[in-house]
Amino acid sequence: MPSTTLAPAPRPQAPLAPTPGPEATTQARAKIDVSALNFYYGLYRALENINLKVGPNEVTALIGPSGCGKSTFLRSLNRMNDIVAGTKVDGSICIDGQDIHAPSVDVVDLRRRVGMVFQKSNPFPKSVFENVAYGLRINRLTRSREELGGRVEASLKSAALWDEVKDRLNTSALALSGGQQQRLCIARALAVEPEILLMDEPASALDPIATQRIEELIYKLKSRYTIVIVTHNMQQAARVSDVTAFFWLGRLVEVDRTNRIFTAPAEKLTEDYVTGRFG
Repeated sequence: MPSTTLAPAPRPQAPLAPTPGPEATTQARAKIDVSALNFYYGLYRALENINLKVGPNEVTALIGPSGCGKSTFLRSLNRMNDIVAGTKVDGSICIDGQDIHAPSVDVVDLRRRVGMVFQKSNPFPKSVFENVAYGLRINRLTRSREELGGRVEASLKSAALWDEVKDRLNTSALALSGGQQQRLCIARALAVEPEILLMDEPASALDPIATQRIEELIYKLKSRYTIVIVTHNMQQAARVSDVTAFFWLGRLVEVDRTNRIFTAPAEKLTEDYVTGRFG
């Protein structure tokens, strides 16, 4: 009697369940591994059952309309949300296999390893030099003035700012242009040698030329850092990221390689958002 091969039954598609592509989620080693993450502001659940892996030395863009949980998720990755009263988190966030909420984790050290650049540049009212040196001083990461100066110079070079400020190191950082101030904040974050760099809309307040400089910088930095960036700019996400994750109403709808998200997304909701039908 001839054998009969039954075709597997099609799996039902849950429209709001994460649908990661194989390349996005099968890295041999995830730098960041988020599993079943829920986050609450009081009784309000801002993030619902988030599962996301971030590969090392990649740029992952978080996109979605305002209020969908992108920035809350980003701040969860270095526990910046801890400073907000009444918040609660369950699920796990692991970096290099270690749960960042484990009792043994030093939060100060975590935030050194996972640096952050905010939407609005926030240089200290100090000199350019002292802005970059600040984290090195308070963490006692240098042993001499010469070493401190070398680390400041290296950080400014990494942020593509050295040539513009090398003759202005002792002048106020507040005298720099908006784009220069944002790159100074990036240099300040890089000075303490993080492994991961979080960016919350780092170019949203900048002109097109300054935005281009930031995007070029992100592209260069990924060879040394894992970068997660929040952006409302679809073109920017397409230009700078390797992987894109689409959030909607606190849920992760879809994550995949960026070219797939923008050309052949698996979810209709994602397609509607990236093509401008809403948001």
